[in-house]
Amino acid sequence: MNEFSLKYGCNPNQKPARIFMADGSELPIEVLNGRPGYINFLDAFNSWQLVKEIKEATGCVAATSFKHVSPTSAAIGKVLPEKLKKACFVDDVEGLDDSPVACAYARARGTDRMSSFGDWIALSDECDEVTAKIISREVSDGIIAPAYSEKALEILKAKRKGTYNVVKIDPAYVPEETERKQVFGITFEQGRNNFKINRELLSNVVTKNKNLPDDKAIDMIIALITLKYTQSNSVCFAMDGQAIGVGAGQQSRIHCTRLAASKADLWQLRQSEKVLGLPFKDGVGRPDKNNVIDLYLSDVDSADVLAEGAWQKYFTVRPEPFTRAEKDKFLAGISGVTLASDAFFPFSDNIEKAAKSGVSYVVEPGGSVRDDLVIEAADNHNMVMCFTGMRLFHH
Repeated sequence: MNEFSLKYGCNPNQKPARIFMADGSELPIEVLNGRPGYINFLDAFNSWQLVKEIKEATGCVAATSFKHVSPTSAAIGKVLPEKLKKACFVDDVEGLDDSPVACAYARARGTDRMSSFGDWIALSDECDEVTAKIISREVSDGIIAPAYSEKALEILKAKRKGTYNVVKIDPAYVPEETERKQVFGITFEQGRNNFKINRELLSNVVTKNKNLPDDKAIDMIIALITLKYTQSNSVCFAMDGQAIGVGAGQQSRIHCTRLAASKADLWQLRQSEKVLGLPFKDGVGRPDKNNVIDLYLSDVDSADVLAEGAWQKYFTVRPEPFTRAEKDKFLAGISGVTLASDAFFPFSDNIEKAAKSGVSYVVEPGGSVRDDLVIEAADNHNMVMCFTGMRLFHH
């Protein structure tokens, strides 16, 4: 098959629509279930490249949760600590610790659940039964992976009344070196971005503190590869083998940093005892729990969910508010976070903002006329900063 017809393009009025191989060769995919759409395939092919490259760069199983052609998170298959399992709503999943691919997806999906609602999933390795069980209970559009176990495929085919999109990709497929697209009837052509992101790329440490442990280098690599497939401008916060906050598609880099920092802070706060101990009633679903937690962690001392007459719907007893002062104190104890940027930081305000979210490691291309001020700001916070010399714009 060298062509696959689509119901429509980006929007229902954009017809006809299809994906096809211009050279007449076979498509490197097989649709095992459902009927993926135009945006589904954009997510699928971008997300597959992301997890494939993380696997190649780290040697670890990888997963990502994609939404509207940008990752909400990406992660490698590290076993989740108990607090993180609970924060990601997977503390009840049997066999999780024994499945690296399930751990990777649990991390990716659980990082930014608001953005991941209705996601597209990519796995670097075979989808197993444990991973399929996690996917089966989440709101999701589809998945791409190089293989599926028999039981996993059975579970996924039953999702969404049998219409869930399941795509199998040939892991050996290598695209042409030149890529093209049309905008307004005009064809754009460029060489593929085959730039390799690895440990060697992090050798130019420009700060006084040059201590870059291997696990933090892996966080940098994951963050950079995540940015390589995120709509620019973009920055990414990472920690413990996963992206914990992605700020995508902003015109201003400080706005990217603020957006990503707010997501990273929420990821941290969701693992606090105050949130993990919220007295939810039995029967409150994961999407509702997530929305309530988001309100509970909003930037007011008493979130709307705690208003008189509202809390009874979700809680057995009224929880104590999580005050701004309490949240600030909790976040002040965070350190070891990595910040990556797809282009240079033009001002030191990005570093100052990142420091408030526990950033200790920074990686960016460098090349700004104010690099000296950015480095000085990093030195003031005893951060380790690497310059890669390579921009990672993605459009």
